[in-house]
Amino acid sequence: MAQIASELLIERLADWGVDTVFGLPGDGINGIMEGLRRHSDRVRFFLVHHEEAAAFMATGYAKATGKLGVCLATSGPGAIHLLNGLYDAKLDHVPVLAITGMQETSVLGTGYQQEVHTDRLFADLAEYNLVVDNPAQLPGVVDIAIRTAMSRRGVAHLTVPNDVQVADANADPYQHVAPARPPATAPVWLPPPGQARARDLEAAAQVLNDGEKVAILAGVGALHARAEVLAVADKLAAPVIKSLPGKAVIPDDSEFAVGGIGLLGTRPGEELAEDCDTLFMIGTNFPYTQHLPQPGKVRVVQIDADPARAGVRMPTEVPVIGDARESLQALLPLLTRKSDREHLEKYQKAMARWRSDMEDLENPKRSPIAPQYLVGVLDDLAAGDAVLTCDSGTIATWAARHWTIRGDRQFFLSGNLATMAPGLPYAIGIQHAFPGRQVIAYVGDGGFAMLMAEFLTAVRAGLPVKVVINNNNSLGQILWEQMVLGYPEHGVRFPTPAADFAAWANACGGFGAKVSDPKNVRPALEQALAFDGPALVDIDVDPNEPPLPGKVAYDQAKKFAQAFLKGQPHKAAIATTLFKDKIEQLRR
Repeated sequence: MAQIASELLIERLADWGVDTVFGLPGDGINGIMEGLRRHSDRVRFFLVHHEEAAAFMATGYAKATGKLGVCLATSGPGAIHLLNGLYDAKLDHVPVLAITGMQETSVLGTGYQQEVHTDRLFADLAEYNLVVDNPAQLPGVVDIAIRTAMSRRGVAHLTVPNDVQVADANADPYQHVAPARPPATAPVWLPPPGQARARDLEAAAQVLNDGEKVAILAGVGALHARAEVLAVADKLAAPVIKSLPGKAVIPDDSEFAVGGIGLLGTRPGEELAEDCDTLFMIGTNFPYTQHLPQPGKVRVVQIDADPARAGVRMPTEVPVIGDARESLQALLPLLTRKSDREHLEKYQKAMARWRSDMEDLENPKRSPIAPQYLVGVLDDLAAGDAVLTCDSGTIATWAARHWTIRGDRQFFLSGNLATMAPGLPYAIGIQHAFPGRQVIAYVGDGGFAMLMAEFLTAVRAGLPVKVVINNNNSLGQILWEQMVLGYPEHGVRFPTPAADFAAWANACGGFGAKVSDPKNVRPALEQALAFDGPALVDIDVDPNEPPLPGKVAYDQAKKFAQAFLKGQPHKAAIATTLFKDKIEQLRR
């Protein structure tokens, strides 16, 4: 059997260590599918139900493993469906290769069926973006695409016309008129040296040693530097704020942890941002500048791998360019241990009070079920190395405050795009990468409904993901955002009855349980976590539980009140829930 060009593509992916391609077939990629069939012993094609999910799976796989994620879609509509998941990868700086089909070259430009010029479509998205129109370009452009995605921590895109996919692998149909030949490349990539320059580290150490009230803000770029972040925090007596994507940088029960800042953060985290005199930003490009210290009131040191990002959010006195772990290792000997621990102890006491407040809200007797109780039980039952994936919305608030990072637990969500629906496909991609770990998708009913077909994907693939649905029968985050603007809610609650997603799980051949009584939360979660296969627990929670900021500003409270005065339709139920929350916090 003659070798076709698509085989060169698939063989090169295998040479790079790619073992899985997430995707959905179509007539625009039949040649690539044949290449996958011929090399199925080296690269597995993972069949999904929606191309958006394939892109999310590749992104989740890349986030959790640090390896390249790969997704595949047909020409036209299939390629378009990839975009949301790929923008998630772009904005969170995750290496993903997207491969799409295109109409054969003889009909391009004629308005042929499904003719979408995907290279133009992906122009804003991709770090590397190419139409492969000659088999002689393979496998060299595969090497360049992957090397670019890994180096720039972003998306690379190759689109291959139908006729090129099935052309003879040795075909080179055009006369060479330039003094060149297709480059001979190799499937090799090495990360750049990670340690920052010595003089920059010395300047950083001077600022940090001079600080009397130092705070650390650690993000996703420091996930691999837990020991170093803790060692620096100890030397500087510095409380550590964590961005939400960086939640697993240090354990939540660490003596240095004060949670996050922003709308999903903690009260101690917010107060620390206002109280510190020196801010040390490690591996974070935290975008919500309103929650950072006022410019000019603090001295700022920042470690970032990308020179373009250092100093983007705050005027940074010492930008340090390098890998977080390697640079912190070199910085540590230059730091002087602070003997005055009063600043740190102040926030340790504040966090003890905050944790007590959060425990009070995890009340098992409240009905409707308090979402805080649901996450508290899940946190208690989950394994010490569990991976939690999360959708965007109110669930991100409950996960931020009630899902505890301890041991080897991990946490992933759509950080900068903050899109709906990645929780389930993330979990599938991560479970595929780590078949022996407990992987839990904690999602809202709105996000789950968008890509719920992928639960069937998990069943058919034999992946034992666990799905926990925080079902408030509404788009909860938007509801509260409308009210914080001073507007009564509108168009954010679904009609009753609430969906029974457990019935869908059972119909797929997995485990499904529907819970509306708080006393059944723990037994249902225990059953689901123990089930040998995909399991789903759909839990009806209080739809009027507000995800209030850790520290409510006067302007926020004023606009919240205005929404009530303007005719908020559920103000009595919301007021009752707020009253219950306050009672729980005052019980001690």
